Amino acid sequence: MNGKKTTMVVFSGDLDKALAAFIIATGSAAMGNQVSMFFTFWGLNIMRKDQVVNVKKSWMDKTFGWLLPRGPEKLGLSKLHFAGLGPIMMRRVMQKKNVATLNELIQMALELDIKLIACTMSMEVLGIQKEELIDGMEFAGVATYISEANDGNINLFI
Repeated sequence: MNGKKTTMVVFSGDLDKALAAFIIATGSAAMGNQVSMFFTFWGLNIMRKDQVVNVKKSWMDKTFGWLLPRGPEKLGLSKLHFAGLGPIMMRRVMQKKNVATLNELIQMALELDIKLIACTMSMEVLGIQKEELIDGMEFAGVATYISEANDGNINLFI
C-alpha cells in the first residue's frame, strides 16, 4: 500500500455504471491504493446474490425483492436499454473484446482486498437482508463512509 486511499459511493444499479465503478476501484487497488466502496440504494442490487435466499420478510420487503434486479447479471443499462436487449449486446461486445465481466471484476475486488460496504439504512429501506448479499461484504452506516472519505485522496459518487 502506498498510503493513498480511494473511496466511492455506488448509488447506481445500472450495469454500465457498476462496470465503471469496479474498473476504477480495481485499477486504484492495483496501483497500491486502499479502496472502499459504499453501496447504497440501487447500488445494493449489484451485490445481491443471484439466487433467492429464503429469509423472513414483510410483504413490502418481499415486493421490493421481486421488483429489484438480483445480482450483476440482471442489471440494465443507464442508456440504450432497449427493453433488455442493450445489456445483452453490451455483454456480447465485452466478451468479444476480452473485457472482464462484472462478476469477474467483483471477484477481483475481493481478491484485491477492496472494502465492499453495504449501507445498512438502505438495506432496511429496501428490505434487503445480509444473507441476500454476496459473501465478503461489510455492513455499516453513512458515518463509516464519511470516516473513510475523510481519509481519502480520491472520493467518487457513481
